[in-house]
Amino acid sequence: MGAIFRREVRSYFTSPIGYIFIAAFFAYAGLMFSTLSLNSGYAKLDSMFSSLLTILNVLIPILTMRTISDEKRTRTDQCLLTAPVSLGGIVFGKFLAAFLVYMAAVSITAVMAVVVSIYGEPDWNVIVGNIVALLLLGAAFIAIGIFCSSFTESQVVAAVISFIALIAVSFLSTIGGLLPALDEGHWYTKVIEGLRTALEKTSFGERYIEFTYGIFNFSNVIFFISAVAAFLFLTVRVLEKRRWS
Repeated sequence: MGAIFRREVRSYFTSPIGYIFIAAFFAYAGLMFSTLSLNSGYAKLDSMFSSLLTILNVLIPILTMRTISDEKRTRTDQCLLTAPVSLGGIVFGKFLAAFLVYMAAVSITAVMAVVVSIYGEPDWNVIVGNIVALLLLGAAFIAIGIFCSSFTESQVVAAVISFIALIAVSFLSTIGGLLPALDEGHWYTKVIEGLRTALEKTSFGERYIEFTYGIFNFSNVIFFISAVAAFLFLTVRVLEKRRWS
């Protein structure tokens, strides 16, 4: 796993992807920080953190699009599949490498917190909670992106699939809100309401936004960690199927 991790980290910075991801994140976060905090005289970062959900839906697919699809395109996946390392180790090594690049980008938010502290007295507990939430959300998004990358040889197709998937999981509560409101008394009313509740509970966006309000709910932490584990496991299963096909 260590060799996979080192190779992946090196590949991010011998190609433009790592630099593009970090630069784009810095630029967007800086713009939101300037607009929502500095220019408004607002000594809080909750609005800025909330706004980052949007850009992650765009940037994470770029970060993860080549993780497995490029191995398929260059046929190096055959070497990996027959290497004396578990598929779980391969997938987790790729995940950790992408997450390291992501953490490098997120580090700018700590600098912003220090800048805000110069102009006011921010609630550091809330800020730390927001940074933790951003890391958890990013980890889950990266796991989904790697999973999507395992289905195709094309990096572009992998990025598009990942983008659609991330938009879907981010705004499940919005989808639930589009369900029709029905009169009570019908048997299917409870089904619709149950579906709406399920979509709201599994919405990545809703759970992330809770953190930005200063609500540190441990169940949300478990949710994101479980999402990471689930999608990495599914990626391993996809690779196992390819190994034996």
